[in-house]
Amino acid sequence: MASPSRRQFLVRLGSLSAASSLLGAEQPSHAPTPFRRLTADVLVIGGGTAGTIAAIQAGRLGARTILVEAGSQLGGTTTTAGVDYPGLFHAWKKQVIAGIGWELVTKTVELNGDKLPDFSQQSAKRHSQHQIRICGPLYAALAEEACLRAGVQLRYYEFPTAIEAVADGWKVRIAGKGTELEITTQQLLDCTGNAAVVGMIGLPRRREAVTQPGTLMYRLGGFDRDRVDLAALEAKAREALRTGALLPTDMNGGVRGFLGSGGANNMHVLRADSSTSELHTDTNIRGRQSLLRVLRFFKAQPGFENLRVERLLPETGVRETFRIIGETTVTLDDYVGGRVFPDAICYAFYPIDLHDEHGVRPQPLKEGIVPTIPLGALIPQGSHHLMVAGRCLSSDRLANSALRVQAPCMAMGQAAGVTAALAAQRSVTPSQVPLAEIRRVLAEHNAIVPQPPPTS
Repeated sequence: MASPSRRQFLVRLGSLSAASSLLGAEQPSHAPTPFRRLTADVLVIGGGTAGTIAAIQAGRLGARTILVEAGSQLGGTTTTAGVDYPGLFHAWKKQVIAGIGWELVTKTVELNGDKLPDFSQQSAKRHSQHQIRICGPLYAALAEEACLRAGVQLRYYEFPTAIEAVADGWKVRIAGKGTELEITTQQLLDCTGNAAVVGMIGLPRRREAVTQPGTLMYRLGGFDRDRVDLAALEAKAREALRTGALLPTDMNGGVRGFLGSGGANNMHVLRADSSTSELHTDTNIRGRQSLLRVLRFFKAQPGFENLRVERLLPETGVRETFRIIGETTVTLDDYVGGRVFPDAICYAFYPIDLHDEHGVRPQPLKEGIVPTIPLGALIPQGSHHLMVAGRCLSSDRLANSALRVQAPCMAMGQAAGVTAALAAQRSVTPSQVPLAEIRRVLAEHNAIVPQPPPTS
């Protein structure tokens, strides 16, 4: 074969050079990560159940609002963890929580062609019948739309790395994928679920020596229940537990619980913790390992040859980590007694719901009891220009086991958003905002506000 001419060689060399340029080859970039400075009236850290609602509310009141979320979407437990049946919005056949959370949930139901439960038939012992089944991804999209319409600046894949107190507010250093910025804000809302911001600032937090287990949401399908020999299956499960092929927490309620749930998750991940990246990584790994054990066990049994994963969420849901020490602490007696706090800003309604390694046995409230949440439980002791909303509110463990669920967290988020926006307007700290003004604005935005107890 003839050797290429010098002209042909140069043409080929030029083509290779052009291709390399197009592919970016040998074009290393040493430019530093750009650094930006932003200003906000209200900065919300955490776009989960409470933080999303807080940001929407602050934005609707005209506050310059920034929402920083470490993940890819809004909604937290409702979306990323797959607990797509928020509740409870009703107590004793009467609605007690409404506002922005209710607005988004009902919009999701309507747009997806789903139906609301019949709230006129309510039993304290069957509370799950009044949780509202929704499409989690659609809820995330609608929440995002509501944020954008309210003028909220959304910042996904970012998290705070340092927080410094300044006159009348905070400077918060934020890092993310190819981003580094500093946000100066008047009001700071910790909606991380772990009171992470409160911890970074150095204010006290509390947690239990043993926390509630987490749950990875999944559903398995494709099995033939008519072919299941229950006695033989239970014997195989006992053997798998003996050898370690299954763990006791992989199937709370055993194979009967698995079959009774139609193949849905019925499991616990002990020591579930999302308060650090390492602990959260370990929690998610152990959740998926549990799924694999269950899947492999059943696929080896008659009637389960075609078993398949029909639903699997990316994260293990975490129930309990840190709580703040607030100006007011909600106790079990406060909760089960339906105490109406002088500074109550929303209701809550859910049974005491403490999970452990043996499962969960909800303890319903007595008929007519509707607990309240005080503003002081959202304000860390000794703080300024700072609030929390969500499961990290100031509460004892048993009260928190009920307060941590979605509808109360949404209500807390709306109350925190109102308070922060009003505090920014007045250039004051949240505890200095008149309570009557907070309640008035909440009511204007369709929240249901507890009436203060009469003074003697």
